[in-house]
Amino acid sequence: MEFDIVGGDAIREGSATDAYFDRTEATLRHAGRNPRVVAEVTADQFPDGDYELLSGVRDAAALLEGRALDVDAVPPGRLFDGGPVLRVEGDYLEFARLETSLLGFLSHASGIATAALDVRRAAPASLVLSFGARHVHPSIAAVVERGALTAGLDGFSHVAGGEVLGREAGGTMPHALTICFGRGEQEAGWRAFDEAVGPTVPRVALCDTFDDEADEALRAAEALGDRLDSVRLHTTGSRRGDFRHIVREVRWTLDAHGRDDVDIFVSGGLGPADLRELRDVADGFGVGGSVSNADPVDFALDVVAVDGEPTAKRGKLPGVKQVYRTPDGSHHVGLEREPGPENGEPLLRPLLRGGEVVEGFDLGIDAAAERAVRDAEQCGYGTEGE
Repeated sequence: MEFDIVGGDAIREGSATDAYFDRTEATLRHAGRNPRVVAEVTADQFPDGDYELLSGVRDAAALLEGRALDVDAVPPGRLFDGGPVLRVEGDYLEFARLETSLLGFLSHASGIATAALDVRRAAPASLVLSFGARHVHPSIAAVVERGALTAGLDGFSHVAGGEVLGREAGGTMPHALTICFGRGEQEAGWRAFDEAVGPTVPRVALCDTFDDEADEALRAAEALGDRLDSVRLHTTGSRRGDFRHIVREVRWTLDAHGRDDVDIFVSGGLGPADLRELRDVADGFGVGGSVSNADPVDFALDVVAVDGEPTAKRGKLPGVKQVYRTPDGSHHVGLEREPGPENGEPLLRPLLRGGEVVEGFDLGIDAAAERAVRDAEQCGYGTEGE
């Protein structure tokens, strides 16, 4: 039995497409038509003040690489608000059947990255890890973790996703580990974990499985002594009540027993509002579904020029465009042939020329994360909940 996964070969060669593109190709070849077009990937025609964070550009480049195409793109980790984030120029049949995968790469990844930026901005000084890969199909775990890192999250949990990205996964321990040792044997589980894992793994004890959180936290501190780095609270929602009060009680108890060196890490159904509420009493957070379950960005790919002449379907803007960021953090859309706004930074940059990746276009995670932090500050992103 095989998994329901569309493979990389199908994506690259174009069979991972909508049926009407097969029929479009057949029709154009029958008619002897294959115009040179410019097509743009856009979510909104004009800026509306609702910024989103771009991700998925690396996969888009991998899809279009090696084809007779010129591609310009906004670099990953930039905020966008209206106008194109990616532009393709070439013979239409060179990329027609790739539209489905191209939009999928950008839409899903950008939705995840935007949600991750929401939680990052909610607790900018805290450790925040991505724990959401369990909520998505495992074939896209690396997409989730790349989006999380692009937004500036500090780490992630998925091992195979980390292998794809060249990063090491992290995490703590599950309730199942404690349950395997049994009620009253939490200390045995914590000590066994300490003995079994490598020296670079943080000693984070899960302290809410069987008993009161403050009690288990103190027991973990006594069991592991100075080796304990943190306690994790993942209290089930039906038992949680006032979670902030629980966290404060655990902090008080540890401090009262001279263990102010032990951090408190919390997880379990947390979103941006929760992080804002808890960031002054907790030291770190694990976020899951609020990031991985994000709605995709509703991108579309539209032809805006044919054989050098501006055109578009009704409701879309004809002509080749550029998008700009001005020093005040505003986003602007204009025709490429016209001057941009004063001191405006053009965001669309050459990504592929003749199907080859342009030197200097940095698709790396660290560069994307730096751009996300800079753009969020410049645009005032995520401050509305303060």
